[in-house]
Amino acid sequence: MNIPIISAKKIVYQDKNRQIYRVEADFGATSKEYLVSDSGKRAGLVVVQGDAILLVRQYRLLINRLSWEIPGGKVEDRESAEVAAIRECLEETGLRCRDLKPLLNFHPGLDAWYNPTALFYSDQFDEVVNNPSDPLEVEEQVWVPLSHCIQMILDQEIVDSFSIVALLAYNTLLDWNRS
Repeated sequence: MNIPIISAKKIVYQDKNRQIYRVEADFGATSKEYLVSDSGKRAGLVVVQGDAILLVRQYRLLINRLSWEIPGGKVEDRESAEVAAIRECLEETGLRCRDLKPLLNFHPGLDAWYNPTALFYSDQFDEVVNNPSDPLEVEEQVWVPLSHCIQMILDQEIVDSFSIVALLAYNTLLDWNRS
């Protein structure tokens, strides 16, 4: 298959968090129209304390319930993924992490969803006094043993791909380092 010629973006919808645009991929003999949802880049952080991982609990509309997740969110304009991960963790947990180590970069979708994601891990952090998490964003935060986090994935208590990928990648990294 040849690489197609991609048309200019035609914006269908735009707000401060996302842009939806239409493009056409011309393969020569045929073409295909795509509707792309572009939420921009995001970053997440696996915060480690001993054998425990910090999870936050937030309301998520599409499942209409609270969701256990790692801290993370949108990478703002002119912000690196690492700086965004530190900022998001601070906003959601009151912890300022340092000495982040890259864990994994991935794309949640490759066809119609643009949201490249960078994941990091850190076991070095300071609690920032007078920086409580936003109660409208984070309901609760807890330290959970990594083995229990993996079980929570299998039991479908952790269901978002962002956290599942991060926790499984971190667990795999630890396994590789032990062998």
